[in-house]
Amino acid sequence: MSKAAYKRRDAVLKIIVSEYIATATPVASEAILRHHSLGVSPATIRNDMASLEDDGYITRPYTSAGSVPLDKGYRFYVENISGHIDLSSEEQKRIRRLLDAAVDEYDRLLKVAAGVMSRLVGNTAIVTFPKSAECRYKHIELISMQQYIAMMVLILGNAVLRRQTIKFSDTVDQAQLSEAAVKFNREYAGRTRGQIAARKLEMTPLEKKISDAIKEVMASEDAIEYETSYFDGLRLMLEQPEFVQRERMLGVLELMEAKGWLRNVIDWQVTDEGVKVIIGEENRESALRDLSLVFSNYGVPDQVQGAVGIIGPKRMDYSKAISTVNYISGLLSELVARVCRDESR
Repeated sequence: MSKAAYKRRDAVLKIIVSEYIATATPVASEAILRHHSLGVSPATIRNDMASLEDDGYITRPYTSAGSVPLDKGYRFYVENISGHIDLSSEEQKRIRRLLDAAVDEYDRLLKVAAGVMSRLVGNTAIVTFPKSAECRYKHIELISMQQYIAMMVLILGNAVLRRQTIKFSDTVDQAQLSEAAVKFNREYAGRTRGQIAARKLEMTPLEKKISDAIKEVMASEDAIEYETSYFDGLRLMLEQPEFVQRERMLGVLELMEAKGWLRNVIDWQVTDEGVKVIIGEENRESALRDLSLVFSNYGVPDQVQGAVGIIGPKRMDYSKAISTVNYISGLLSELVARVCRDESR
């Protein structure tokens, strides 16, 4: 096949994928000729489509039907659009205004981001809470509850707040607790659990009990991975033709209700290399084999990191999904970096 023939065949494949994304109906050779000027005969187009089918890029649901893309066809399409797509300047300005207005509260910020993404793309959006590889101590308050019980309010980096009761073997008063809090805020500020454990401080039994509780809470926090996530747009995804079959819809719902599924997806698929697209059979989770995922990390390298993504049918608008995830992950990184700078002051 000549270079010109390969180029034309690639153009035919792009047309089939884009038309199928737009219409959710098989694409016939007559439709390609009617709507696109390729300068060749109907027979040539049919030959190109037969060649694409032989090579595993497209298939026909039945003999007389038009063609629909296979995973390999979607992959070709994505690799040929992802390098030069962007949201419009108006969309970018609108998103920035919405997220800027919510930056003072992480929960609200991430909910807004998920909502914006789902509405832009018409599929399910996911934003995970930004998490440090190792949490850092920021501040502690100790409040006397009863003679033998105190409430520990521990604030970690990235505005994470944890509460825990501490029971003592001897009676404690507020003055003792306040004195211990001052000591730990002076000695532990900005340190990780490992750094705290390595410090050899002289401590009273009361202080030792509190220090152990601090390290226990920080160890639990370090063990959390992608547990707090914000979803939006599940209804938008399930209203699409791919989920008319009840079994397919239930499969997606069961997956998203399962604990830990997102961690399994993100841990191996999201990298620091920008937006990543996972199509159909490329997914490890069998329940995701009929879906595509568009994900990216966001955050501050070596400090705190989360993930944003779109989940939808393989027939999703990849151009819109990639540009949306790319822009919002970059914007969230910028906003999180601002919060981290404010916290360090």
